[in-house]
Amino acid sequence: MLLDELNLEQRVAAEHLEGPVIIIAGAGSGKTRTLTYRIANLIEQGVDPFNILALTFTNKAATEMKERIITLVGDKARLIWMGTFHSMFSRVLRIEAERLGYMSTFSVYNTDDSKNLIKNIVKENNLDEKTYNKSFLLNRISMAKGNLISPQNYMDNLQLMTEDKSYNKPYIAQIYKEYNQRLRKANAMDFDDLLFNMNVLLRDNADLLLKYQEKFKYILVDEYQDTNFSQYYIIKKLSARYRNICVVGDDAQSIYAFRGANIRNILDFQKDYSDCKLFKLEQNYRSTKNIVEAANSVIKHNKAKIDKTVWTSNQEGKKINYNESDSDKNEARWITKTIQNRIQTDNSNYKDFAILYRTNQQSRSLEESLRLMNIPYRVFSGTSFYDRKEIKDVLAYFRLVVNNYDDEAFLRIINFPSRGIGETSLNKLKIVAAENNISLFETATTMLDTCSISPKTNKTIIDFVSMIKSFSLDIHKFDAYELGVKIISASRIIKYWQEDDDILSQDRVDNIEELINAMQSFAESEEDLILDEQTGEEIDLNKKTIDVFIQQVSLMSETDRDDNQDEDRVSLMTIHSAKGLEFSYVFVAGMEENLFPNALCLGSQLELEEERRLFYVAMTRAKKELSLTCAQTRFRNGQMAFNERSRFLDDIDPNCFDGNVFDKKEKSSFSSTTLRVPSFEKRNLSKLNSLPNPIGGVPVSSLGDFKEGMEVVHDKFGLGKIVSLEGKGDDTKAEVMFENLGIKKLVLRFAKLKIKE
Repeated sequence: MLLDELNLEQRVAAEHLEGPVIIIAGAGSGKTRTLTYRIANLIEQGVDPFNILALTFTNKAATEMKERIITLVGDKARLIWMGTFHSMFSRVLRIEAERLGYMSTFSVYNTDDSKNLIKNIVKENNLDEKTYNKSFLLNRISMAKGNLISPQNYMDNLQLMTEDKSYNKPYIAQIYKEYNQRLRKANAMDFDDLLFNMNVLLRDNADLLLKYQEKFKYILVDEYQDTNFSQYYIIKKLSARYRNICVVGDDAQSIYAFRGANIRNILDFQKDYSDCKLFKLEQNYRSTKNIVEAANSVIKHNKAKIDKTVWTSNQEGKKINYNESDSDKNEARWITKTIQNRIQTDNSNYKDFAILYRTNQQSRSLEESLRLMNIPYRVFSGTSFYDRKEIKDVLAYFRLVVNNYDDEAFLRIINFPSRGIGETSLNKLKIVAAENNISLFETATTMLDTCSISPKTNKTIIDFVSMIKSFSLDIHKFDAYELGVKIISASRIIKYWQEDDDILSQDRVDNIEELINAMQSFAESEEDLILDEQTGEEIDLNKKTIDVFIQQVSLMSETDRDDNQDEDRVSLMTIHSAKGLEFSYVFVAGMEENLFPNALCLGSQLELEEERRLFYVAMTRAKKELSLTCAQTRFRNGQMAFNERSRFLDDIDPNCFDGNVFDKKEKSSFSSTTLRVPSFEKRNLSKLNSLPNPIGGVPVSSLGDFKEGMEVVHDKFGLGKIVSLEGKGDDTKAEVMFENLGIKKLVLRFAKLKIKE
């Protein structure tokens, strides 16, 4: 029988196929396995794979799951709509693009494309680039789109506009509006648009809503705790007709609020679907009993959670190692010596070890120590293959061939390799394009004579445009590999790097050749070929042309890695990057107050609980042995910081440690009423009106100017009174009673409090 390989809880969850279902899956409990078998069971029970929509958060997860399902039930499983939210709904948007005023060849801008566009808008409007930082602006726009706030909605929201003024950034709304207009003119969407526009498509087209409700009769969502409001709303709309919605996740591993993820989506699922069935996967197959019990003892301190008791039948295992060093340098030395010792005594490999940390800055001392001890290592979350300059240059050529309106691609390659087209000529081209509200390529094609550009440059631009046009005509004549090689050859990029004397030039050539290999593999792939059961002929579900290749590359999720994890190296990464991974030996470095939990989260119960969930994720990456370390002193932001050990260490059952490593200290208390209202309320945007209006205040010259009983002003929380002060210098903390929000505990050097005028 298909489901015989599952345990009882997994099997019951995989058998219940109709109606709303929520599967709460503890760490290491076989979540992916259960979801895979549930989908296979749907097909076995006669559900048409074409009617199944399975949504994941990484392409890698989707690919592995689909391959497993094909193994279980055969090639018909290839018809399942399975992939990331962005890839699946991009597919829908390309089919229905005309309904939204787009062409099906629209580009998808990545983070760098969006930042470059925003930077140009700020510059063209003569705004200060430090005040209107491109990363800040993109994050602000992303949060707005994630909460389905259009530029016009943004401008109409008094609270958002008031908040921007209080930040001394009153033009954010106008930048947002112009940013969207530029995207549309370029026939482009950013990642957030793929979800935003899917919502618009379903909202404004009743016939299409019905069409896709009929198509996606069974919807399954992996990692549901990581969904944002926009994703939540799409799922709710699509599942409304048949209500066969199954979500899988773990509220204890909800750690992406900074990306817009809303833990309320999973916590409130049973309220949204009152007749839903709840299944809990509580058996951990990954970690030892001691690690599981330690993690349980930590997460039980959170109030916002779905109760479950994770257990394991694995061996008891080693107790948790705890080490407190006098400096971050000695902390790193202890970790590297421990790794060396385990390599010698446990017959382990370097790839069995991971060092996790809260912030990327912590890696410096760790890397130095590993190098000194000649221990091979790899830092994750570095530059991915598709983010390398030479690869982005080649992809820009491909993008412009597919979508002639893509201004960012045009600007990137019009003079690379150099064609002698200067900034002055490009500025003239931009001016004419802006005056006529057309793309740069259109301008170069139809209005070049009006740009007052020299005859020589004029001819160069014409030659460039002609080259791109000729390749655009060939998109469906050749596969991605054949046309890609032609474009790369015509661009002269490989020749440029071969003639360059930079030490990295050969690496760049090698990377471009690897991209060519990727195109060849894509063109020869049979993963989207199925057999027609009546005729026996192959059906190509996805043409292997360059437009399809560029679509797939542009939708690579940030969490998809191209790192070779088979290399025998120690892994260094932030805890956020480690989610979904597992290692025999895990070190969590920097277990200190103000670092982990992060100082910026100490004034909010919601944020503190997310920090605790992050610690839970870190602990549950370990299969065999877990080590926690901290440093009494650490260089942070160029200054020596003196640290207290993290409060999270006191959350752990002391019996889980290797000996009585430290005396229990009194736990810090946080009032459950002191919740910071976020800038974007995820569920009810009208709550924004409850935020305090900005009040005048005087900056202090020294933290010593603050006194108990003093009235102070905070940019977000408004007027408050200092109830108590503790600590000295940069470590001074204050308890402040804010009107309407209650008491918050703040680190003064981060809080930016002002004295009331």
